[in-house]
Amino acid sequence: MNCRPSTFKPDATFPAWIYDGSPIADPLFHGDRAVRFLRALKHPKSRAPKRAFQLDDWQERIVRRIYGPRHDDGTRVVKTVFLLLPRGNRKTSLAAALALLHTIGPEKLPGGEVISAASDQKQARIGFDEAANIIRCDSRFGRKLKIVDHRNRISYPAEGTFYEAISSDAGTQHGRTPVFILADELHAWKKRDLWDVLRSGLPKTKGALVVIATTAGRGQDNVAHELYDYARKVARGDIEDPAFLPILFEAPRDCDWRDEAIWRYVNPGLAHGYPDIDGLRQLAREAENRPGDRESFRQLHLNIWLDHSTDPFVDMAVYDLGHTPADLDTLKGKPCWLAVDLSSTTDLTAIVAAWRDDDGGYIVKPWFFCPGDSLRRRAEVDGVPYPRWRDEGHITATPGSVVDYDYVEQTIRDLCAEFDVQEIAFDPHLARQTMTRLLADGLPAVEMRQGWVTMAPAIKELERAIIAGKFKHGGHPVLRWNFSNIAVETDKAGNKTFHKGKSTDRIDGAQAAAMAVGRAFVGDSNVSQYNAPESSGLFIFH
Repeated sequence: MNCRPSTFKPDATFPAWIYDGSPIADPLFHGDRAVRFLRALKHPKSRAPKRAFQLDDWQERIVRRIYGPRHDDGTRVVKTVFLLLPRGNRKTSLAAALALLHTIGPEKLPGGEVISAASDQKQARIGFDEAANIIRCDSRFGRKLKIVDHRNRISYPAEGTFYEAISSDAGTQHGRTPVFILADELHAWKKRDLWDVLRSGLPKTKGALVVIATTAGRGQDNVAHELYDYARKVARGDIEDPAFLPILFEAPRDCDWRDEAIWRYVNPGLAHGYPDIDGLRQLAREAENRPGDRESFRQLHLNIWLDHSTDPFVDMAVYDLGHTPADLDTLKGKPCWLAVDLSSTTDLTAIVAAWRDDDGGYIVKPWFFCPGDSLRRRAEVDGVPYPRWRDEGHITATPGSVVDYDYVEQTIRDLCAEFDVQEIAFDPHLARQTMTRLLADGLPAVEMRQGWVTMAPAIKELERAIIAGKFKHGGHPVLRWNFSNIAVETDKAGNKTFHKGKSTDRIDGAQAAAMAVGRAFVGDSNVSQYNAPESSGLFIFH
């Protein structure tokens, strides 16, 4: 693909220890015996003599790093492994072999439960088949092991150990006491319930091990990103946690995705013939002119953790520059513009306040509301932690099964009493009664319809502010999630509007932020944004 000299430099989180030949402590030879066990296995697809399991140098270093280092009492130092590896680098084979190491190998414990957990039954079956096929092609195991296909289970009756593949969509798994957990493709888990249940069983068994083997995912509001973020902090040295081993093969977000030097950096298997380099080149050629394919290539083959939207409004790394929190007390007395996205009674409702700062930018503060009775179910559907956001004060859960509009209206009135509110912008579609009551009490409610004419100029100003680093949002997690969900529609004149990438995505806060910024821009400059000289066509605010 890219024949230019590469200017790429490895990230600080790169696991250089895999390649630098540095010694790995193994005082009790547990790392060595694990390697010998894996090398003695067979694999049905292996091209090695006698179909020997292919354990390449980089994989061997990982195995030794997990099992070698020990505390003074002989217990393993590493308790959790976070392996971030692009597609096609045989993480399924390695993970299955590690599971067997704890089921029938030297790491087994009498009566031990070895659990491989995936997002759904199909993915769980892939991991199970890999382990079962390793066993089936090795006559040494014979009648010692029992494979129960319909239960995704392999048992070793002589020791009372078993391996079982389960999925996060298979209901409750309480009562587990695992000695080994493989969390397969954690980025695809829609709910965190299974993760929490399995983790809660770990303290029951001394020396339990968790291996998270996953490709990069999308979005930040999921358990996979929580662990990924923690892994990066450990890898950088921001957090000292010897029990947590981060192994992160990922390309920088701003890298040249066509640079084959980067491909080799993040795909350790390429040096050994997998994944197929010609196949990657073909995918890259197709991605040149197809943005959706390009994002998939960056996520799946370069392991870049992406935002929710495949057609993002702005780079979320740029958005995050405005995370510094604002002191609301200092904003009292300054002109303030409110915008309200009053959604359906079962959806997310948002109020966003915007103030101009002294640097030509904006300070915004959101308030979110949703029905309290359906909070947990909504968390499962949307795949975000609504209960945690409620507990942390980022969302107000109004009593009942629908959003309490009276509660939202009272919040608006309270904000008008506290701040110097110039306007309260509403999409009139669901807000007629609320607007009528506010206007009757002398509050400055205005209509701001959601079409191209009114929203495109507001979105243009919002985009300008974010790119210029002049959009201060305080790092509010719900607002960030909304922005990461935005998909953009652009007309021939370059005007943009927002829409949701998929039905479960929420952009209410982002829409309200655009409205508030748009009205603040017009109100502060006293120049109509809709008839600005650089605007094409006639814009009328109505």
